[in-house]
Amino acid sequence: MWKCPKCNREFKYIDQSHFCEIPKTIDDYIAVQAEEIQPILKQLHIMIADVLLDAQEVISWGMPTFRKERNIIHFAANKKHIGLYPGDLAITHFTKRLLDYKTSKGSIHFQYDKPLPADLIKDIVKWCLDNSGSKISGQ
Repeated sequence: MWKCPKCNREFKYIDQSHFCEIPKTIDDYIAVQAEEIQPILKQLHIMIADVLLDAQEVISWGMPTFRKERNIIHFAANKKHIGLYPGDLAITHFTKRLLDYKTSKGSIHFQYDKPLPADLIKDIVKWCLDNSGSKISGQ
């Protein structure tokens, strides 16, 4: 067991990634991430917010989330990539445009060392908004 020296919580793994204090806003979430990835997260946040103008911004499942009556899309910082979580139906819909990216059920991985594909992300967000009445995985 490993105990975090800041919050005294115990974890199974040494130096396990966690939030000592759970962020309450997307800006708080971004502020506690590694300094070098904060600009990328801010850029993604703006891209999504520009499409979802009247969506509520919350932290859900420990991730920045945009909702409008229900969760529309999530994103999160990971060790080697940003995860965008539009759900499995969106992944299926955009399969041909996602060939250059690692995907798994409901998520897309964008590497930190490559520019974010703004047009693709905005199209996915618009699709998720238009299809938010459908069952979207994990939401």
